[in-house]
This record gives sequence, C-alpha cells and structure tokens, in this order.
Amino acid sequence: MTTIQSQPERVLVIDKDTARSALLEQALNDQGYEVVSRLHDTEGLIAQVEQIQPDIIIIELDSPDRDVLEHMATLNSHIPRPVVMFAESGDSQTIQKAIKAGVSAYVVDGMSPDRIQSIMDVAAARFREFQALRNELNDVRNELEDRKQLEQAKRLIMKHQQCTEDKAYTAMRKMAMDQGKTMTQIAKNIISVLEMLN
Repeated sequence: MTTIQSQPERVLVIDKDTARSALLEQALNDQGYEVVSRLHDTEGLIAQVEQIQPDIIIIELDSPDRDVLEHMATLNSHIPRPVVMFAESGDSQTIQKAIKAGVSAYVVDGMSPDRIQSIMDVAAARFREFQALRNELNDVRNELEDRKQLEQAKRLIMKHQQCTEDKAYTAMRKMAMDQGKTMTQIAKNIISVLEMLN
C-alpha cells in the first residue's frame, strides 16, 4: 500500500547565532521539516512572513526583549503562525509576556534534536486551539454587535412609525425578504437613514 507523501512543513528560523541556527536547521531537516529562511533578528518580520509564508516560526535567543515581543504580538494579530521560542531565560514573567505576545511554545535551556518533533507538535496544537478560541470569540462579538444593531433599528422604527415592537420587527423582516438582504444589513440601512432624518 502506497502512502501519499505530504509536503514538508516550512519553517522560518530566527537566531543571531549563525552556528546555532545551522545546527537547528540540520536537526529540523533530519525530522522532515524544510527550513525556508534563516533570519538574524525579528526586524521586518511581518514582511518576511508575508513573502515566505512559513508554516511555523522558531526563534532561538538568550532572552526575548521588548522589541522581539512587540514583533511577535504584531505578527500574531496580522498573520498568526505557530511560534516556538527557545530561550535561556526562564523566569515566569518573561514566559507569560511571550505567551501573551502569541508564542505557542516557550522552551527553556535550548534545543535538543530528540525533542524537536514533540515540541513542534505541541506548538502546532496549541496554536490551532488558540485560533479556534479566537474565531469563536470574534463570532460571539459579531453576533452581539448584530443584535445591538437590530435592537437599535427596531427602536428607531417604533419611534418613527409610532408602532409596537412586533410591528417594527415584522416590517424589518419584510424589507429583508423583499430586498434579499440579511436582517443585519437592513438594520444598518435603517439606522443610517433614520438617524439622518432625526
């Protein structure tokens, strides 16, 4: 039975120590990963990630400074990727800041080749879990915003037409059906028109 060969995961390595990053690249290649680029620092990281499109990012450094963490946070809000950070500094405050900035796995005491696969798996799993929670939260926020707009539009119709809540809602539903739009789109239109009139 033949197995379909999947594309190797593309990795971006960031490490100012060239010899150390070369060892890491070799270890990653041995585990079936493809290192697509090696950078010395996180300057211009967003542009690099947009251009290279890595599946995962690995950063090796002694201790993450404020600039590195800011770059991580910006990356996480624009084009999130699983990030593994190997660092010498292991104080809880630094780790918390790194995780808050979007780091999926923070590993103290450097990288050992025999642990790479499990670390990468954990980082990818944590990243997927975080993204799912983030999407869920965005959905809830959008739903609440939609509800607020529906309620506001209903109140404006009631005030403008001197009618009951049920009649206002029925009027909105009829408009949505007649125009082939969602209730939210109709609500936005009503708000913008009636607020101008008021």
